[in-house]
Amino acid sequence: MNVVVGYNESQLEKKRQQNTLGFFMTDAFLEMARRKVDAKVDAAFMNSGGIRLPDLPVGAVTQGKVYELMPFDNLMVLLKVKGSLLKEYLDTLAVNDGIIESGMTMQIVNKIAQQVMVGGKPLDLNADYIIAHSDYVASNSNLLKGLHRNTNGYLLRDAILDYIKLNHSIGKKIMVNHPDRISYVN
Repeated sequence: MNVVVGYNESQLEKKRQQNTLGFFMTDAFLEMARRKVDAKVDAAFMNSGGIRLPDLPVGAVTQGKVYELMPFDNLMVLLKVKGSLLKEYLDTLAVNDGIIESGMTMQIVNKIAQQVMVGGKPLDLNADYIIAHSDYVASNSNLLKGLHRNTNGYLLRDAILDYIKLNHSIGKKIMVNHPDRISYVN
């Protein structure tokens, strides 16, 4: 557990808004879902309750720290969702300032997701999107639990480890691209 798997460039924090620690995790899920499960994944999500550390400090990141961050054996699942359902899901998360995602940008105006862009394109309510999420959330969310799930047994924690190791192997430190992906307007 004391093996260093990579390095963190700046402190990442778990917060209600601009949750950089959560964004790092969903960036890892999206990248590794595309590499190891399906190249066509559009977005990745994380629930705040699944993040078990308040922050990830600058410097060396050990395998044990990743286990502390995500101690659960949650599987990555891919869900095919209509744009209209994705918008409804975003709105339910926006009520609690709880959107932690990668692959999308949006504004939250009066607790409603607006100007949603998926992969740089406006959200199409009639299109199908593939999202990566936790099997726990997919099984317990009223909006997502009835959807068909695709999984290959890939643990979310392993996706984080693989992502950190991948970055380290090419000389990159962990960093969050586009920490301003969600803006809040009241």
